[in-house]
Amino acid sequence: MTAAAARADGSAPELLDTLAADRATGALTTRSGIFYLAAGRVVHAESAHSPGLGDLLTRSGALAPAGWWEAVERAGARQRVGRQLVDSGRLTAGALELAHLGALFDAAYFALAHDGTALRFRPGVAHWLGAVRPVPVATVLRESYRRRALLDRIWPDPAVDTAPLTRTPDADPGALPPRRGRALALVDGGRTAAQIASALAHRTFHTLVELRRLAADGLVAPAPPAPAPPVRPVPGAGRADWDEPDTALLRRLLDALEAL
Repeated sequence: MTAAAARADGSAPELLDTLAADRATGALTTRSGIFYLAAGRVVHAESAHSPGLGDLLTRSGALAPAGWWEAVERAGARQRVGRQLVDSGRLTAGALELAHLGALFDAAYFALAHDGTALRFRPGVAHWLGAVRPVPVATVLRESYRRRALLDRIWPDPAVDTAPLTRTPDADPGALPPRRGRALALVDGGRTAAQIASALAHRTFHTLVELRRLAADGLVAPAPPAPAPPVRPVPGAGRADWDEPDTALLRRLLDALEAL
């Protein structure tokens, strides 16, 4: 099976292995993330459940927001944003690689752990960031499995990774390590792990470790789903509310039938 003809009827790891063997270039979309490949290697990954590279760089203070957006504007269309950040002197190559790998592995974990069956490969699609440090597919899969196993040993409920989190009533946090205490302070019933990680300017996986430890200690849990909004009557649904000109004749006919 060639990369261009890869069917979306297997699992994400199976398709990634196939695309790696075919030295494919393009984007593989799962239910919760996207892998960008060049010549069979992963050059970037994104997920709505983890902060993006720009978010990590700017919130940590490594890069001013204006510098990030300037690079996107100048080099995004040429798919060389990473190169622009280094060439402009805003980041060293080492700092960019470190931040990029952290963002890539974070997003890959979510894209694989919650991949479902909605898979699609688009040949030739490239990311605007450009290649920073391509990673073999086997390395991405191995690291994702390692992370999943570690998190499950701490607390086996993966809902903590993606659901809004709330503090457990009457739980006493006692003395917590600083990193865990900072994560707990941002648990408010609305924020997810990704939003907490973004607010802390931390990589998602490090934040997940602390949040699963808090769950294991009985301090946090997935927030209950919000109640459904009340059903409101639709204007015009009842006869008393009919006022459209097109219904006038029908209304008179119904009134006549009721009078019989």
